Amino acid sequence: MVKSEGPADGVSHDAPGTASRPDPQAQRGEELLTLEELTTRVGLTVRTVRFYTSRGLIPPPIRRGRSGYYSAAHLARIELVLELQSHGFTLSAIERYVAGIPEDASPEDITLARTMLAPWQSDLPVEMDREQLEKKAGRALSAEDVATLQALGVLRVRGSSYLVASNQLAIGIRLLELGFPREVAVAAAAVYQEHGEQMAKELYEVINDKLAPLYGDATTSEHFREIMERLKPLSVGGLVSAYESAVTRAARTPGRS
Repeated sequence: MVKSEGPADGVSHDAPGTASRPDPQAQRGEELLTLEELTTRVGLTVRTVRFYTSRGLIPPPIRRGRSGYYSAAHLARIELVLELQSHGFTLSAIERYVAGIPEDASPEDITLARTMLAPWQSDLPVEMDREQLEKKAGRALSAEDVATLQALGVLRVRGSSYLVASNQLAIGIRLLELGFPREVAVAAAAVYQEHGEQMAKELYEVINDKLAPLYGDATTSEHFREIMERLKPLSVGGLVSAYESAVTRAARTPGRS
């Protein structure tokens, strides 16, 4: 459940700037839900849905005259929020995660993001100022240290604060103590980015083209969701094994191109 950063039952205060806007998916003839139908479907109260809207977790409803309606994209985003809650993420962490999803993401894309949530993601980035970061690190950090931690993926700079993967910070600090060079971290990050994006694209295509069609509407199929949940640890194990094998082979012949 969401920890105590917001009302447990989602007391709603509609925020300024959350006026309804047209939805291209609805314009294509997609089924729309009333607020009552939406709350029945997801098992939430009206107050909670409005609270989610006020915090930017879901878009405003689609306006049809004086009435507001909700599309499959609204439903998929709510289910994503509920999934993140079930992992124990705080409200602020969920807001940061959801903010990274493109506004034009399809319901299928959002559902896939939810079903692919890694079981080892025990936390999302925690926002810290410099003093909090150095206290957590147990030492002062130079600009070079911060740049190396950023290249390692341990933190991201956001204005005057930092988004920190707190469960990886100790590893990053130890690498700094061992003299791990920043340029190596930058080069490794480029490799992770390039191959990570390609791997994610290919895996998405396999699941979307070969697996999802076997279960009709994969966005609502409980069978499909269970398969994805059980597939996660096996997929991760396969990736880790392949990486370890490649590193072992490379270590046997250092210096060879």
